[in-house]
Amino acid sequence: MRFFLVAVVLMVGAGANIATAEVLDADPHGFTLLHEVTVTGTRATAWTAAVENIDKWWNAEHTISGKASLLSIDARPLGCFCEATGGGVVHLTVTTVSRDVNLRMTGGLGPLGLMGVNGNMTWEFFDVEGGTKIRFSYAVGGYSPQGLDTLAPAVDFVLGEALQRLKNYIDAG
Repeated sequence: MRFFLVAVVLMVGAGANIATAEVLDADPHGFTLLHEVTVTGTRATAWTAAVENIDKWWNAEHTISGKASLLSIDARPLGCFCEATGGGVVHLTVTTVSRDVNLRMTGGLGPLGLMGVNGNMTWEFFDVEGGTKIRFSYAVGGYSPQGLDTLAPAVDFVLGEALQRLKNYIDAG
C-alpha cells in the first residue's frame, strides 16, 4: 500500500519535470498505459541502464524496503524483477527477453500484486535518429472492489516518473 499512497501524494504535487504518461484506456476491470521517451545512446546502452542498472534510477519511494539498491531484474524467462528484502519480493516475472529489443514481464506491480489482478508490462527499445526510443506499456486486468480504473492514474504516474528517471540517468551518462 505504501507504493500507492506515495504515488497518489506525488501525483497531486507533480511538477512539470515529471513525465506524464498516457492512459490508453481504463474501466473497472482493467487499464492500459503507454509511456515513451527518447534517450541518447544506443539500444545496448539503454538496455543496460534500464535492465541491469534498475537500482540506479528506480525511485526508492516505490519500493517495499525504501531502498532502490535492493532492486534487480534477472533478464531470462522465469527470472524476476525482484527486491532483496531479507526474504525477498517478486514484483514481476520475466516472460520474454530479446536483449536490446524488448523485455516482457507479468504480474501485479507493487500493491497490484496483493489484488485479484494480473498485468503484462513490456519494455521496448527502438533505434531512432539521435538515440533510442524506450517504450513502457502495461496492461492490467482483474478485480478490485473500487475498480481498476480508479488506480490507473496512480500507476500511470509511477511508470511515467520511472521512465523519466531512466531517461535522466541515461542522458546524464
